[in-house]
Amino acid sequence: MMLLTKENRRDLPPLYSQDGQGMEAVAYVKFFGGGRWTFYATEFDGQDTFFGWCVSALGPDCDELGYLSLAELEAMRFPPFGLGAERDRYFRPAKLSAILEPASSAA
Repeated sequence: MMLLTKENRRDLPPLYSQDGQGMEAVAYVKFFGGGRWTFYATEFDGQDTFFGWCVSALGPDCDELGYLSLAELEAMRFPPFGLGAERDRYFRPAKLSAILEPASSAA
């Protein structure tokens, strides 16, 4: 599966365009892998660098806003079978607060 389509590249706003919006920033692409690891991309530099929300495989205390490299994403392998990251083909753009609220209210 192609991790980033031409349409994704077109839709993702440039880095820093949603600066200061925090959890009200809109995520345009969702990547996922082993366990609970998920990355919601809110911005992209058009080459290699994303910014967005990372749901860490290490647990909720490690979830954070940050950067992710497309090259690193393509190289990721998750245990136990060594499968790579995937893009959620059915994901629709939404604010991070709306995406993450159901998970935080379940705790």
